[in-house]
Amino acid sequence: MIRALTGCSTRNPWKVIALWAVLGIALTIMGQAFVFRATQTGNGDFLPAHYDSAAALKIAEESFGVRPDSDPLTVLVARGDGAALSAADERRVDEVTDRLARERITMPVTEDTMPLAQDHSQVPVFGGRLTAPDRAFRLVSVELTGNPADPGVQDTYRAFRDHARDAFGEAGLRTGFTGGPATVVDTADAEKTRTTVVGAVMTGLIVLLHVLVFRSPAAALLPLVAVAVIGGAATGVVVGASLLTGIRLAPSTPGLISVVLVGIGIDYFLFLLFRFRERLRAHPEQSGRDAAREVAGRVGTAVTSAALTIVAAFATLGIASFGQFRVLGPAIAVSVLVMLLGSLTLMPALLAVTGRGMFWPSRSLRREPPVGAAGRLGALVARRPLALVLASVALLGALAAGLSGMRMDYGQGGAGGERTGAVATAEEIARSLPAGVSDPTGVFVAAEDGVPLSTERVSALAGALAKVPGVGRVAPTVLSEDRGAARIDLSLTAGSGTQQARDLVSGPVRETVRAHLPAGTAAHVGGTAAIFADIAVAVDEDLRVIFPVAAVLIGIILLVLLRSLLAPVVLMIAVGLGFAATLGASTLVFQHGLGRPGVDFTLPLVLFLFVVALGTDYNILIGDRIREEMGGPGSARAAVARAVRHTAPAVATAGLVLAASFGSLAVSPQPGTQQIGFATAVGILLSAFVLSIVLVPAVTALLGRSTWWPVKPRAAARELHAAGMGTPRAMSAASWQDRVDALGRAHYRRYDESTATALGAGAELLLD
Repeated sequence: MIRALTGCSTRNPWKVIALWAVLGIALTIMGQAFVFRATQTGNGDFLPAHYDSAAALKIAEESFGVRPDSDPLTVLVARGDGAALSAADERRVDEVTDRLARERITMPVTEDTMPLAQDHSQVPVFGGRLTAPDRAFRLVSVELTGNPADPGVQDTYRAFRDHARDAFGEAGLRTGFTGGPATVVDTADAEKTRTTVVGAVMTGLIVLLHVLVFRSPAAALLPLVAVAVIGGAATGVVVGASLLTGIRLAPSTPGLISVVLVGIGIDYFLFLLFRFRERLRAHPEQSGRDAAREVAGRVGTAVTSAALTIVAAFATLGIASFGQFRVLGPAIAVSVLVMLLGSLTLMPALLAVTGRGMFWPSRSLRREPPVGAAGRLGALVARRPLALVLASVALLGALAAGLSGMRMDYGQGGAGGERTGAVATAEEIARSLPAGVSDPTGVFVAAEDGVPLSTERVSALAGALAKVPGVGRVAPTVLSEDRGAARIDLSLTAGSGTQQARDLVSGPVRETVRAHLPAGTAAHVGGTAAIFADIAVAVDEDLRVIFPVAAVLIGIILLVLLRSLLAPVVLMIAVGLGFAATLGASTLVFQHGLGRPGVDFTLPLVLFLFVVALGTDYNILIGDRIREEMGGPGSARAAVARAVRHTAPAVATAGLVLAASFGSLAVSPQPGTQQIGFATAVGILLSAFVLSIVLVPAVTALLGRSTWWPVKPRAAARELHAAGMGTPRAMSAASWQDRVDALGRAHYRRYDESTATALGAGAELLLD
């Protein structure tokens, strides 16, 4: 099926290219226009209903009208001269606030506004007002709606901010904004230049690597164009599926999809390019279209196996209880399948159209390349496999030692964040009021006995909560319209995104609620700190399930694909060491080196999936080449040396490109994103340069053809001898190849057809 698909693409390349161009543009536009409608903003909505904070959120929505897409915002209003607010000042603040509450904010339409963009014009909802004890400022609660990551929502917030600033300024008052969209917009504005520069540097680095390797503008630029087209189509498919099914994406999902597709898409194109160039060098008489068909069919099966391994790894997230993981896995799995389809159709079509022109003006096709570093490394692996195995394991073990004392960090900010206007406003508020006043923890009480609630009925609970150490302020109890529920807001002395706040909410606050719960009622604790405390529990439970399930599933897939009992064990042990080393290195850098509270709570899972899946990806590709070479004459170690010589440049280049893609995230001001970018880049480099190029080939050299037991590659010696070509074992590899080339007519013979069908790993012998 794979060869039929690649063959059809190379026979009809212009039709395939045109189809992808149309679909790619259409789906890209759709994905960009609707991505924020398919994205869910609140982390609490990703928690199962049985968690305490999720139950609190349900009461907030049903009884108090809290909208799932609401963006709470705090506006600080103070005198322009810094003096304390007078009673007249407070009246002016309230007058301006009342006027603003009646005015509609129109979403600006700019040249950057996407086609089909949703109109986010709205009337802001103003809530409670609070004057600081020292009368330094008055706080006004405001609620906007929409996804704060949506550029349209951000522009609407900017319009509101500027309008409010002018309105209060006319009254001689200054303003500050924090929370919700203020934090997102200020961070985005601060990152704008950095993001642009990093994106340009990453693109330039990828192009430079391709130019240095292939010395051709077409080989440098076409992979980027192809991956952009396929990636845009993949994003459109994921967004469309989300809208059709009603399953909302997490805010980070579109960005992760983009990074993943850029990395693996260019990887797959690189594997095709290296093998295409190798084929054209060996057979100068062959047309580019024929070479593209044969190379795409041969590499396509290995690429398919590698891609399906990634799909299987991410599909295991579907069993997670935390919705953000449960949505992320299938989304990336679907996007990888789209990239696989593009790798088997669009990429071979581009090779068929460009032919030898793909490598113009380089003269590399006219001569056999020198042995080079890859050839010397291959010879070293074949000559000293045991020493290299021990050295690799020692390096990985030393890095893995960093896991000692590792802690999880569930914070949302912290060290490394930009000092923006929103941050400065939050700090100003914290000097006069509890740090959690702009993001309170809500205790929701619901009547279960049918008796309407009153403030007196919950007063004992409110009083007990006020005595909890760490609770700075308890707001007056608010009853729902039907008096079926009550809300008590707590302002913690610690910021809602800190570990101290999460410990306080999950411990003393919830214990106090249980101890002083009014008879006939149920109570739940919600808010940011409570949500992340529950997320910590959900993630811990998910990791204990997902890790072993994903490992077993990948192992089964490798067993089926490789038709070997020993090879999957070797690959899984290798990627397991790579995962431990990567997580240990990240812990050493961020927790022990930079003094962070711990590693980001999503890091172990993200690393496990990316490092294990992509590490297995590279190992399958190099293992496939080793098995193919072992189907030829000579010793197993000589076959390993040839495989490393031919494959190491492709794996190294692909690893650098993918590491650069993920590494671009390491300069983000957000600590969690920094860690994911750094750690994933390190993991990919270890997978490419230690596991795939050194450790796996060295182990294979030690085990020989027994690596593939019980279905070993069939050596070609007997076949050549039967064809009247002499005794290949008596020849050097070069002499054997000369005898093969001398026959003068090209056709393929396959050995070990069952294995070739499963993985494309059956040795193929060209008899010219």
